[in-house]
Amino acid sequence: MKKLFSSICLLLLLAPAVLFSQLTIVVTAIPGNTPPGSSIYIAGTFNNWNSSDATKILAPQGNGQFSITLNPPVGTVKYKFTRGGWSTVEGNASGGFQPDHETTYNGQPKTVQVAILSWEDLGGGSSGNSTAASNVQILDDDFYIPQLNRHRRIWLYLPPDYATSTKNYPVLYVHDAQNVFDVQTSFSGEWEVDESLNNLFQQGDYGCIVVGIDNGEGERLNEYSPWVNPQYGGGQGDEYVDFLVNTLKPYIDANYRTLPGRLTTGIMGSSMGGLISMYGFSERQDVFSKAGVFSPAFWFADNNPANHVASHPKQGPARVYFLAGGDEPQYVTDDILQVSNAMNTAGFTASERFVKLPSDGEHSEWFWAREFPEAYQWLFAGAVSAGHEAPSEEFGVYPNPAGSWVRLTSVKTSEKIKLQIIGADGKVWRNSTVTGSDPIWTGDLPKGVYVVKVKKAGQKWLSAKLVRQ
Repeated sequence: MKKLFSSICLLLLLAPAVLFSQLTIVVTAIPGNTPPGSSIYIAGTFNNWNSSDATKILAPQGNGQFSITLNPPVGTVKYKFTRGGWSTVEGNASGGFQPDHETTYNGQPKTVQVAILSWEDLGGGSSGNSTAASNVQILDDDFYIPQLNRHRRIWLYLPPDYATSTKNYPVLYVHDAQNVFDVQTSFSGEWEVDESLNNLFQQGDYGCIVVGIDNGEGERLNEYSPWVNPQYGGGQGDEYVDFLVNTLKPYIDANYRTLPGRLTTGIMGSSMGGLISMYGFSERQDVFSKAGVFSPAFWFADNNPANHVASHPKQGPARVYFLAGGDEPQYVTDDILQVSNAMNTAGFTASERFVKLPSDGEHSEWFWAREFPEAYQWLFAGAVSAGHEAPSEEFGVYPNPAGSWVRLTSVKTSEKIKLQIIGADGKVWRNSTVTGSDPIWTGDLPKGVYVVKVKKAGQKWLSAKLVRQ
């Protein structure tokens, strides 16, 4: 009994240490040119790198030092300091890019001391140390997103021969643009997409326009998932994809020499950006035929990503490139394989998806930068023919099986076309002229299989099968 009592007392003594173990970060010095009254924020793996998280402001200690106490998960903790946004992130001793701070937390009380050496925006970093290539530009610092009533910075990469040729180019839309072109604006390194594409161009690649969309920092999780995670948020992914398809893409196509068809349009991202890329591809196959899905955070939405893919049948030729590293959690790979298998259910062939799992890969920008050229080349192989024109688009109908309405793929929105819907018994259910943007009413069609025929001006009739359930 005495031994049991002693054991209980020992557990009680240890309990506070277990329950209240914390990681304390102490900033021992800040740059002398820090604006008076500035708040010092910390962003890292413990808050999804939210640089303006009001719950992660360091407390001044009255001696020129600042501190904050965190309760992060056990493991490697990475972090950086800002003055409330990535535009005011800390820099290195010369005002340039400062790599992530890193420490290992084992669940026991720990204090880490670190000095902030400079601010990139005040130490000459943002104007003098940009790593973006000369053919990268800021399209707009404040592009309006009507679907979410927000504004966002948009980046634009134009191929090296854009100004000296009359070519039209494929387009790739990439999320988290802060990390795509310029280490100066990134929070953990950059993808080096501009350098990679410039190198490939010199080796004979046709060229590709890249449109980068900054994430919304505190809104990132909300915008990059159509499904709500009860702990982290989400639920605005549909509006974000709608912005890409109905606002941003029409603007790009109207103002730049693009090849606007689905066979020459792709979407790409990592982590949560990988999640929304897969969703955007599956949901809007009429717009995107290619998706780069790097280290996707499918876990955020449980089984929804796989179920969504399985329930959205293939609408035309496609390519999806999945990537994850051996040093990432096993569930990242497991989730990729689940979604890849769901593509089978949706009717995609094995040749339309590629899964790469390098053993040394990490959930990190350096890994995605290294793998980007291969992914890009696989995704866009054959997208532009030797004659420098896009291959002919495959006519299709979506959704298929149909609900009450369907739309047509591979037709321009303003293009007038003749349309027929013919039943298996030969009965003509529709015989009319429509424009490419018109939804086609199918709510009165009995269950069964139909043939949809379209004819563009001066061209032959094209046919596609339609199933009404």
